[in-house]
Amino acid sequence: MTTYLVTGGAGFIGSNYIRHMLGKYGEEITIINYDALTYAGNLENLTAVANLGNYSFVKGDVCDKALLKRAFEQFDVNYVIHFAAESHVDRSIADPETFVRTNVMGTAALLNAAKEAWQDDSGSFLPGRKFVQISTDEVYGSLSETGYFTESTPLDAHSPYSASKAAADLLVKSYYDTYKMPVNITRCSNNYGPYQFLEKLIPLMINNALNGIKLPVYGKGLNVRDWLYVEDHAKAIDIVTRNGKPGEVYNIGGHNEMSNIDIVHLIIDKLRELLPDSDSRKRNVTKELITFVTDRKGHDLRYAIDPQKIKNELGWEPEIMFSDGIVKAIKWYLNNPEWLENVTTGDYVKYYEQMYSTR
Repeated sequence: MTTYLVTGGAGFIGSNYIRHMLGKYGEEITIINYDALTYAGNLENLTAVANLGNYSFVKGDVCDKALLKRAFEQFDVNYVIHFAAESHVDRSIADPETFVRTNVMGTAALLNAAKEAWQDDSGSFLPGRKFVQISTDEVYGSLSETGYFTESTPLDAHSPYSASKAAADLLVKSYYDTYKMPVNITRCSNNYGPYQFLEKLIPLMINNALNGIKLPVYGKGLNVRDWLYVEDHAKAIDIVTRNGKPGEVYNIGGHNEMSNIDIVHLIIDKLRELLPDSDSRKRNVTKELITFVTDRKGHDLRYAIDPQKIKNELGWEPEIMFSDGIVKAIKWYLNNPEWLENVTTGDYVKYYEQMYSTR
């Protein structure tokens, strides 16, 4: 049986990945979900698999060296899938040190734990092991109106978040170069889909519109992102883990570029189409809610990924186009009001007021 140690598995992408893997492979695999359950970690995301015999949860900080060591001693880990990270740019601008601690020091602690567990007495690594670093296209910086990020694009991070991820990527690469640890690094474009925490653009706009709350759009809303449905991302990670050439970076993109303001308009239009006239929330959903706020510091203009390498070498390409994926995502939020209610209390309210009340 193949054992996966998934860090940050209670988060948005991590939980979607875990559900995908258990749904695809069933009892052929075991998954250990290692998560600190910070504000964005939510075990409700994994209710469907919580009672499976081949799924376990370990509550732990990725910087906790002793706990990581015990996890590797307890479980015969084949693959580390490293999602655990502080991931929101706005939060990194307000508190850079937290991002350095989790994203850089946490990655170092995890690499060392894996190295200690996987090396034999000669320094060689046991067969069937790999460390997969889940990163972001933001490490490449910003594009103008043309061109694409490739795996050879120089790293040029502009926010504390992206800088911490770039540093983590380089650490992972160094363990391959120095110790020959089997690793891969994946860099994805913006994910969207079920269970995404509401600080991100798409769920934020959906939730605010349903409640008649202003829709805060940075600057003029002209920043462009490439959007990737989270299930497509999970499939790509699986393929890279099993078949990716050790030491290689693979870019994972969705071929779905849109400006932020166009996304907001589309969400409003789709909500009005999907909500029945009898739903009182429908009258809340209007374009008058759009409110332009002070632009984010160091806001990158455009991200766009060229995923040709992963297509050519591993046969992956996105299956869900944005026109279909956005409808799937909106329907999920409409059909899961209890989940929405549970994540829009407490710390989220304080964060929202801090980020947008004075803009």
